[in-house]
Amino acid sequence: MKPAVVLLSGGLDSATCLAIARSAGYACYCLSFDYGQRHNAELRAAERVVRALGAVEHRVINFGLAQFGGSALTDTSIAVPIDGVQPGIPVTYVPARNTIMLSLALAWAEVLASRDIFVGVNAVDYSGYPDCRPEYIAAFEKMANLATKAGVEGAGLSIHAPLIDLSKAEIIRKGDALGVDYALTVSCYQADTEGRACGVCDSCRLRAEGFAAAGLEDPTVYRPRNA
Repeated sequence: MKPAVVLLSGGLDSATCLAIARSAGYACYCLSFDYGQRHNAELRAAERVVRALGAVEHRVINFGLAQFGGSALTDTSIAVPIDGVQPGIPVTYVPARNTIMLSLALAWAEVLASRDIFVGVNAVDYSGYPDCRPEYIAAFEKMANLATKAGVEGAGLSIHAPLIDLSKAEIIRKGDALGVDYALTVSCYQADTEGRACGVCDSCRLRAEGFAAAGLEDPTVYRPRNA
């Protein structure tokens, strides 16, 4: 089995991405990140997903983007939007997050002699993040092949983004067909310590709409509205 590094947040999309990589015959090395996110219940979700789906190894890397702030996901002084998905780049965008994560995945891939990195970014049902676009993934892949020993020596590195042009409903249906237990995942931007979702942030809304459109029961556990 060919080794692949899979970025795993613990959310719906990354769990589906891991299932896709496994179904394609890759030996998966999962990489999660504690970057100072306020919704770090997703890291416990990532552990549950790995136990359920299987992986050769799972590592959690710590890097402190919270020390810079600038995002509602890393700075508690910035409120997480709860009034519905709006056009434009929202305050939940974390500056340079995907670039840092993919760079660390690239480093591990080189050590593993892996030519494949999987990331669950999505450019359809997303919140306007510039580092979730196809152009970004293509540019990073080009950079990876210019900046690494493996790339220069002709091994070739590929960044796989199998969800990038799927709707949330399509992602959920695909994951359901591959046996993903979405009850294990956490998508909420402000989940509590038990992993219960708020139900009103952008991520919660997109998730709920996705399950409804897919015609499947939403297993998300929501906290009481007054909690």
